[in-house]
Amino acid sequence: MISVVVPVHDEERTVALLYDELASALDPLGQEWEAVFVDDGSKDGSFAALTRLHAQAPNVRVVRLRRNFGKAAALVAGFDQARGDMIVTIDADLQDDPAELPRLLAKLEEGFDLVSGWKTRRRDPWSRRLLSRIFNAVTSWMSGVRMHDMNSGLKAYRAEVAHGLRLYGELHRFIPVLAHHRGYRIAELPVNHRPREHGRSRYGLERYLRGFLDLLTVSFIGRYRQRPLHLFGGLGLLLGLLGTAILVYLTVVKALGHAIGNRPLLTLGVLLVVVGMQFFSLGLISEMITSHHEERAAERERAELHVDEILD
Repeated sequence: MISVVVPVHDEERTVALLYDELASALDPLGQEWEAVFVDDGSKDGSFAALTRLHAQAPNVRVVRLRRNFGKAAALVAGFDQARGDMIVTIDADLQDDPAELPRLLAKLEEGFDLVSGWKTRRRDPWSRRLLSRIFNAVTSWMSGVRMHDMNSGLKAYRAEVAHGLRLYGELHRFIPVLAHHRGYRIAELPVNHRPREHGRSRYGLERYLRGFLDLLTVSFIGRYRQRPLHLFGGLGLLLGLLGTAILVYLTVVKALGHAIGNRPLLTLGVLLVVVGMQFFSLGLISEMITSHHEERAAERERAELHVDEILD
């Protein structure tokens, strides 16, 4: 079964059109499929349009969030309700072409766990294209995941990948990075991108700035979640050694009869040693927390292995 998860925010005019295009693309495959529309706090008539669509099409399911929580929350809500073995995400603004879904699913069948669409000819204003290029280049460099279009809304997942993602804030922009850190195989496929005919873009410069901060979060989680001492301890040792070297130098200067009490270098050396010790201590504390968490998780797994049946 194929599940199509569609985040919706003020897309009253496009949801019915999108469903028709989904049907045209997926019905010829001969597989059962469903469309899970997630109304992310729309203020127009989107929910009414989805209600009418649900009444007309038996394979349409609708999830309504209490307010606008953002795309990451909408995707999580959709993933939780999706019943398919393969899950596809697509934006509701009709810029992504549903006709590309069979190609994404076929690529998934080649053995990949996640296939992301790459908008090779992006039909957006030049300013947004420029910001997107910079964002993707920086993300690829910092994360080590080489992709051209990290934030494409058109993606195909195996169900275990989608259900295993922990998305919040703006982390939906880094789904390929999160999946890569969990060991899943990722591919990228060129897809058609269409000009916007309905609604308006909600992406601005501020979202890219927030995205950079989220990139730091993703990079930290992916590389140092299981070994925080490598990061904090390494910084602590580096700062501590630099501070110690400064203090040794000043000690030699003092031994030669020169005054060092009024030198800013003395303050800097002491500060570096203190801050280095703090970073190293933070790394040790983080290691203790991580170790405790892993032990608890292992205990839960062992308990589940020994359970034969539960009558509740």
